[in-house]
Amino acid sequence: GDTVVEAGDEVLCLAATKDIRKVMRELRRMDKPVKRIMIAGGGNIGHRVVRAVENDYQVKVIDRNKRHAEWLAENVKNALVLQGDATDEKLLDEENVDQMDLFLALTNDDENNIMAALLAKRMGARRVAALINRRAYADLVQGSQIDIAISPAQTSIGTLLAHVRRGDVAAVHSLRRGAAEALELVAHGDAQSSQVVGRRIEELPVIEGATIAAIVRRLPRPDTVAIDNEVAEERTHKVIIAHHDTVIQTDDHVIVFVVSKNLVPRVEKLFQVSLGLF
Repeated sequence: GDTVVEAGDEVLCLAATKDIRKVMRELRRMDKPVKRIMIAGGGNIGHRVVRAVENDYQVKVIDRNKRHAEWLAENVKNALVLQGDATDEKLLDEENVDQMDLFLALTNDDENNIMAALLAKRMGARRVAALINRRAYADLVQGSQIDIAISPAQTSIGTLLAHVRRGDVAAVHSLRRGAAEALELVAHGDAQSSQVVGRRIEELPVIEGATIAAIVRRLPRPDTVAIDNEVAEERTHKVIIAHHDTVIQTDDHVIVFVVSKNLVPRVEKLFQVSLGLF
């Protein structure tokens, strides 16, 4: 409660699906809406992004390969396709990169993505993102003028980590390119066999740097809720934002943030069931 958010902080926010739109509106109140997007690279990823956004935004796509640019022009509906080099300052200037709300560098070349994003930012693009496959490069651009570094490896690594973690770990999300993690652990057993089931969060052993953020619990019967006062949707689970007096029940899915992956073994051990259960 006494944590102060400072300028430049990256804030990780956890919310139930039905509340996420409200959360995003609050976070974006001071930000201008995105209207114009420029995408560097029309390959598999770039093409799919274009198809996903071209009906809602003004989209320009730059692709270096003439033949592929021609194919792309025939296979998009509303986007403007340009053939050229996204690191060409003259081309970016002619296509008004300074008026872009978002610039996405999505080619298959990390160096080109970094250079294109940095150039677009310097020339006035409001926000820039670069697709970066090599972890060393992703770490290098952290804190640079590139607003978002997208690492496919870190996006998929959570699925793999869930299989190698001890205990019943339903999912793992690698945060800050592996610096921290969010774990979804399933609580099993009872008050005799488990260190967490039947206990209030304030009664659990303290692991400095690990925080129980939320609990996903199955409802005894399905419930219908309104999402953003628009759509009614049936829910089989409810999300409980954790407080000091929240009691963990068996089969709860517990979301735990850890500020260092070195703390993960201690968290996993906390949720393991004693052999007495078997």
